[in-house]
Amino acid sequence: MAFGFQSKPFRSFSTIGPIKRDFHPLRATIEEGTDVAGATSKTDDDIFFPLQGQTAQDCPPRMRFAPSPTGSLHVGGARTALYNWLCAKKGQLDFPGKNAGFILRVEDTDLARSTKESEASVLADLEWLGLTWDEGPDNDAAEYGPYRQSERSELYSKVAQKLLDEGKAYKCFCTKEELEEMKEKQEAAGIPPRYDGTWRDADPELVKQKVDAGAEYTVRFKVPPGARVVIDDAVRGTVSWDAESTVGDFILLRSSGVPVYNFCVAVDDATMGITTVIRAEEHLTNTLRQGLILDALNAPRPRYAHCSLILGEDKQKLSKRHGATSCNQFRLDGFLPDAMINYLALLGWNDGTDNEIFERDELIEAFDVDRVVKSPSIFDMDKLRWVNSQHLKSKSVEEIIDLVKEQMGFVGLLKEGADDAAVDDLVFAATSLAKQMMETTRDAVTNAQTVLNYGLPEGGFEALEESEAKEMIKNGNFYPISQKLIEQYNLGELPLPDPKAPLAAFIDSSGKGIIEDNESGGSAYSFPEAYKVHMKNLSKDLKVKGKHLFHPLRLALTGEMSGQDITKQLSLVSMCSGEDSVVDANVVDIVSIEERMTKLAAFCETIPQEYHAPKVKSKNTNSKEEVETKSRTNEKETASTLVVEDPLDSYEGPAITSLDIRVGRITKVWEHPEADKLFCEEVDIGEDEPRMIASGLRPYMSAEDIEGRLVIVLSNLKARKMVGFPSHGMVMCASNADHTEVKFVSPPVDAKVGERIKFSGFDFEGENGTPVAENKMGKKKIFEKLAPYLVTSEHGVPEFFGRPFMTSAGVCTSPIAKGNVA
Repeated sequence: MAFGFQSKPFRSFSTIGPIKRDFHPLRATIEEGTDVAGATSKTDDDIFFPLQGQTAQDCPPRMRFAPSPTGSLHVGGARTALYNWLCAKKGQLDFPGKNAGFILRVEDTDLARSTKESEASVLADLEWLGLTWDEGPDNDAAEYGPYRQSERSELYSKVAQKLLDEGKAYKCFCTKEELEEMKEKQEAAGIPPRYDGTWRDADPELVKQKVDAGAEYTVRFKVPPGARVVIDDAVRGTVSWDAESTVGDFILLRSSGVPVYNFCVAVDDATMGITTVIRAEEHLTNTLRQGLILDALNAPRPRYAHCSLILGEDKQKLSKRHGATSCNQFRLDGFLPDAMINYLALLGWNDGTDNEIFERDELIEAFDVDRVVKSPSIFDMDKLRWVNSQHLKSKSVEEIIDLVKEQMGFVGLLKEGADDAAVDDLVFAATSLAKQMMETTRDAVTNAQTVLNYGLPEGGFEALEESEAKEMIKNGNFYPISQKLIEQYNLGELPLPDPKAPLAAFIDSSGKGIIEDNESGGSAYSFPEAYKVHMKNLSKDLKVKGKHLFHPLRLALTGEMSGQDITKQLSLVSMCSGEDSVVDANVVDIVSIEERMTKLAAFCETIPQEYHAPKVKSKNTNSKEEVETKSRTNEKETASTLVVEDPLDSYEGPAITSLDIRVGRITKVWEHPEADKLFCEEVDIGEDEPRMIASGLRPYMSAEDIEGRLVIVLSNLKARKMVGFPSHGMVMCASNADHTEVKFVSPPVDAKVGERIKFSGFDFEGENGTPVAENKMGKKKIFEKLAPYLVTSEHGVPEFFGRPFMTSAGVCTSPIAKGNVA
């Protein structure tokens, strides 16, 4: 048996040159006479090419990924592996029982840099991504092995000798000094440096004398006169080279006897029956040498597809300076393998729709190398996080708790030897708590660390920066509410989590994890229900409700102005407090509920007297002057004036001023060439250059309906590629509940292009009216949090809590009543 050729007693490689590395002996893997992919039987003298006499494109796809074990698997290599894997998997579905497969070949001819550690790292990363191989270095029984180039030396020597015997290669005895002199003369004459063929047609007797004398030599390929290599690249179209003038006679074997990269690759592709080679564009020039070698061997060439580079957001080649680029780092950072596969597939490919979320089997079904685009792809970390968040949302708490537990292990959050059941409870609680806002599994750990800490500063009120929290305290409700909480805690009247039912707040009646932040579990007598009842009574006692109650409560109990459900947060704190906690207090600063009450009392002592009670309007005069009540005995009475029925009072999301919505005019429209549902639009929003925006409006409107329209545009969204089109902003529309009808939100005809949409009751001019920066919009999910409250009224008026979208010329309108705006 043999790999790619039939074995027999073999002449020493010393006829060509010594190999200075101990290679593993050839391992036989193909039965003599075996018919592979329709090939004929072999004789002892054959070098076997499985696709001999066939067209590669007509055969079941045999794809290969051939990493060099000189470092980690990075994004570019992972994408290459993925594209080859997808083609192979689709081929196995299309050609069941045939020889289609994904081959992993280790190209370790760089003796100085290749290491077993790097090889193991690359293989582990591929396994994490789920890109399992059908043939590879760990499979001794595979047909065409060995699969490490360092173990294939006998094959390379035999092929090189074959080319020498057929006069398609020759021995070159030029010294390094002679070659350098040759190069200098050519450069001085303005000729591109290449070998001048000194030994190409040397006298055979002279060659024999040099060999007998022990002179060192290389083996060079004899480029045929006038040779041209032409390929039909699946990505780049027709590419051709004038071989004679481009490369000259190139080396196949070094003087050390070690084969060069391109020789190994060509021989391996031919003897492993590779049908299509998908690789990075930086390998395009290698195709010339590989094609010449394959033609000289009368071996069929595979089809080639050279994918463009992946660039960072600065349009430079992706590298470590752009952040994480190795697959292992993405694993450590909490990304899901399926999300990585999904995002990597989109870096240069699309399925012709605006769909961006794919499951693995959907990618296998949809992928076609002919849809890989030629333009470079931009690696957008925000987009990757969004894709990862979509995959996380599709999974249950139970499906991701093991991944969150792994993340806790990465950061050292758990004590060694901690009770398994208690650890499982903690992981379940932390995952449920963060599930709705998670972009990565690491977010569950980061969120838990924040929840276990307590944000009120040790330095008291003055240590608070000018912020939303400080302004809220100045309104006067925080102090009396905090005093009441401290009093009730000291009297044992404040409901606290039950240590016997630590997961009550996180589990519904069926025992599944609760992920909605506005829902909590537990029976009628559990902590979550007791807390709700208690706070309703507190609201009645203090005559405070809405945000004037909720915001002070949240800050007092959690130390933060925003976050998840308070009962869930306090339950997590309770689980992790005490001597039996499974959390390592050296890694996480845990502030127990008892410690929080102590810190809260100390903090309240630093609040100036003027903020101990809310400000109220005088009831005895018609003056607009506000009168501050400073007497502590009147604090409850003054709080009673804060009863407000406006639903906005209970809203805890981002400010509407975070959005930069502007009046725009669509000046040009065309159909996206690669996405059936997208229009590409130029939109004037009053900037120096029009915005390029892609919108999914083709199923609902024609280009004629759109061009020239006055619209409103959400303009502080970060620019991103929409199926290759650079889209910067979003044209806002109204839609009905099932999204079968979509119409523009229209500003008045006299509205000014570029003016900002405003809402009554909000300050759009001051510091608080400044829109959120583009890079924070996506990271903090600002629009996603506001979107549920952007609706149309029964008369089609777009609103935010009853406040209409306003321009200087009046109210915006829409033909859709009781719809959503996005």
